[in-house]
Amino acid sequence: MVLISVFDPWRSPHCTCPPKMTLNPYTGCDHDCVYCYVSGYVPRFFECRPKKDLLGRLRVEAPKLRGELLSMSNSSDPYPNMEAEKGLTRDCLKILAGCDCKVQIVTKSDLVARDADLLADMPGMVSVTITTDDDALAKLIEPNAPSPADRIRAVEKLIRKGVPTSVRVDPLFPFVNSDVQRLLELLASIGVKHVTSSTYKAKPDNWRRLAASMPEVAERLRPLYFGLGEKVGNSFWLPRDLRLELMESVAASAKRFGMKFGTCREGLSHLNTAVCDGSWLLPRSHVVE
Repeated sequence: MVLISVFDPWRSPHCTCPPKMTLNPYTGCDHDCVYCYVSGYVPRFFECRPKKDLLGRLRVEAPKLRGELLSMSNSSDPYPNMEAEKGLTRDCLKILAGCDCKVQIVTKSDLVARDADLLADMPGMVSVTITTDDDALAKLIEPNAPSPADRIRAVEKLIRKGVPTSVRVDPLFPFVNSDVQRLLELLASIGVKHVTSSTYKAKPDNWRRLAASMPEVAERLRPLYFGLGEKVGNSFWLPRDLRLELMESVAASAKRFGMKFGTCREGLSHLNTAVCDGSWLLPRSHVVE
């Protein structure tokens, strides 16, 4: 089975990402986010483990790349807690730095700032997920992930080191973290040029975790998802008018603070002012058309 594959998010018509490849150094993730959607189809997802013979396989496959954008990672965070000891993602970056590709890091870990030295010297960019600026709330919904404060400091360091960096403010939950103006103002003040946002999509396993973590919130959300909402594939989405209202609010705040905006798998791409995944931040000669 190949290590590097074409990024194909279930052939979803709602995905507006540009063509790219994907690489997951790890299977599973130990951040234990209650809203995680990947746990529904990756067995033992919260038991994070490195891919078998990761570096050996990458040394064979990476030289075959021909200028593609390579995203790390779209199923499992490339910076789980064990990365601090194992350093496998850093080793992957060292290999990729000598190959013909652009690298996009997608993570909710501040550990990515450790690799600013490598990322600053290669055609790449980072997208950091910051769901809220409330550390206590984050501890409820992302119990084993680094705090938002640590992630914000990591974003600031990456930008200071010259690494193009965007922020994913997602997923948003009504009644929980949907007021993001203060967070966006802070992000703009440290130099962030692009934010991406989306709403929580309920699936059986992540809904059970959400209900256990925040039972009162779950009761308020239940009719919105399972009564008024819409079923898309195996997920339940908020009603379209509510999703539009939430995304328009984020887009307006982004514009107010001078940042580009993109939605992620919402069917609302008319709100996008730049390609949704932030890859436009790559230097022009490195942008995938």
